[in-house]
Amino acid sequence: MPRPNAAQLAYGSTTVVFATVALLLLSRTTTALGVAVICATGLILGLLVAVTMPAHRKAEPSAVAHVPQHGENRAPAVRVGAGADTRIGS
Repeated sequence: MPRPNAAQLAYGSTTVVFATVALLLLSRTTTALGVAVICATGLILGLLVAVTMPAHRKAEPSAVAHVPQHGENRAPAVRVGAGADTRIGS
């Protein structure tokens, strides 16, 4: 399973917080078991939001510029004015 990106983590965490607070306020429960069930429900909802959110799509291969890899033939860099400033005299 790929690692979640920042948006998935943010939306999942926000869902956990808001869902848990909303469920606690709406249910008006005071027992430890009721609070535990609502917290577990909030966690499950946040996990579902993070997992079902579409992941970041990679760029199309044709849209990516070709970067030469080590060992590929490349033209050498041109040195402009190489050695011109080191000559003295003549």
